[in-house]
Amino acid sequence: MRKSLLTLAAVATLLAGAAQAESATYAFDPSHTFVTFEIGHFGTTTNRGRFDKKEGSVQLDRAAKSGKVEISIDATSVNTGTAAFDKHLQSAELFDAAKYPTIKFVSDKFSFNGDKVSEVSGNLTLLGKTLPVTLKANQFNCYASPMLKREVCGGDFETTVDRSAFGMNYGIDWGFPKNVRLVIQVEAVKQ
Repeated sequence: MRKSLLTLAAVATLLAGAAQAESATYAFDPSHTFVTFEIGHFGTTTNRGRFDKKEGSVQLDRAAKSGKVEISIDATSVNTGTAAFDKHLQSAELFDAAKYPTIKFVSDKFSFNGDKVSEVSGNLTLLGKTLPVTLKANQFNCYASPMLKREVCGGDFETTVDRSAFGMNYGIDWGFPKNVRLVIQVEAVKQ
């Protein structure tokens, strides 16, 4: 009986080690990672922009259905394709990039649907204020990259945030919406 218990304990230890071995760190691939936003403009069109400088990493354990992610976004890298609009977005009326140069999303709560990430809940820091945000996955996949010869995981994630909750109130009195759609497209390479 004692031998059976020792064997069972050894097997349990090996299985626990194997489960931990499933955890891996992935670094963002900047050429396949984009952070964009959309906001309505007087109910007529949609203003869109992106942040050209962003970095981050993901720790993912698909076997344990858990993960961690941290994304840092350079607010001074906002790009709409129009220099004057970019300058206004960087101003104290909106992103206040001189005072708050970094926008950050941090999470250690991943939800799965089967073996795919379905949402990531964490905290978004914008204008010095941190609030909870959940990014829903429109798609998620991992694949063996034929070019990089490594595993790549990623997906398209989105949420809608009330910008006024962060203190970004410019234009609300004129009819600009409070809600901003945030889309984060991430591909990350296993390290």
